[in-house]
Amino acid sequence: MRRLILASILFLAACATAPQQPAPQPAQVTPAQPETRRLIGLTAQDLVGHFGNPALQVREGNSLKLQFRGRRCVLDAYLYPSGSGPLRVTYIDTRAPSGVDTDETGCISALETRS
Repeated sequence: MRRLILASILFLAACATAPQQPAPQPAQVTPAQPETRRLIGLTAQDLVGHFGNPALQVREGNSLKLQFRGRRCVLDAYLYPSGSGPLRVTYIDTRAPSGVDTDETGCISALETRS
């Protein structure tokens, strides 16, 4: 009899549904601003022609980070290979010299007028 009760409990426990968890929310993607979109796809040469010589150049594997600095902001451009062609900008990050996020459009404009 005990075995029958134990088997019934195990059977009922196996039939119980798992607790429902809320569906994961998709990450919100902020659309690139027009100024940023204008820089996406440029080569390192294009960037140097646009902003002048970078303050910092970092190679990591087959990628490249170019950093352009102004009094108002810092712009990091990340370049990755695109097929068999040259490295191209795929991502831009801007911030104030203190490290706080800043407006991308304003930063790009400030760096353009500086050069």
